[in-house]
Amino acid sequence: MRHRLATYFNVHLVSDSTGETLAGIVRATCAQFDNIMPIEHSYFLVRSVRQLARVLAEISAAPGIVMFTLSNLEHRAMLEEHCAKQHIPCVAVLDPVLDIASRYLGQELNHRVGAARKLNAEYFKRIDALDFAMDHDDGQQVIELSSADVILVGVSRTSKTPTSVYLAHRGVKAANVPLVPNVPLPPEVFAKQRPLVVGLTISADRLVHIRKNRLVAMKETRAGDYTEEEALRREVMDAQRLFDREGWPTIDVSRRSIEETAAAVLNLLAEHRGG
Repeated sequence: MRHRLATYFNVHLVSDSTGETLAGIVRATCAQFDNIMPIEHSYFLVRSVRQLARVLAEISAAPGIVMFTLSNLEHRAMLEEHCAKQHIPCVAVLDPVLDIASRYLGQELNHRVGAARKLNAEYFKRIDALDFAMDHDDGQQVIELSSADVILVGVSRTSKTPTSVYLAHRGVKAANVPLVPNVPLPPEVFAKQRPLVVGLTISADRLVHIRKNRLVAMKETRAGDYTEEEALRREVMDAQRLFDREGWPTIDVSRRSIEETAAAVLNLLAEHRGG
């Protein structure tokens, strides 16, 4: 029997809260189809026009399905108008349920941002962790790495960002730093007093597959060393040598879901804190 190749597609998740509702809907939706692989682009805590402008630019760069939960009516209108002009499917996932509930109860919506979240200490801890993950994504603000709970290090496309965001939902402050060929890591990663550093590894064959599909999704024709097999193998081997030399624990993400990778990080973090 000939196996059907997986279908990759972009899905943009835009929320003014933590985005857990959207993530759950995407998982439930994809479970109803065979051989599909969503490339998730997550934008959480989008609460300003400036933040939304960046989201719109990224949607234009990688068209796909847009799902959102935005309470601000102006922001909703901007997103829907942008998608309509570019013929990009866009859906407010909670609207049908909210509409039915509103009509049944005879009440208007309050349009309160994040109203579903109980404002307790755990909630604010998770929001702080999510803010931290966004501020320290892809090697940003390395001077503050010492305040992280964990630092994820890996070559491009090893799920560093989504794993950081998932960990943030568990209240863990995760920063991630990319390994770029011929670019040294910031010295803060090697500081004596630093958080747990975890290396994310991946097989070269899997990395080639992921990066090629990424370029297809982005409609990018210039590849270079980004997808050249020999260059990728050098990247993977250099990363492994670094992890071994520094004694950093590693997680192979080749066949792991984001949830599985995050769970492995949480286990390492528990051991690190216990030690």
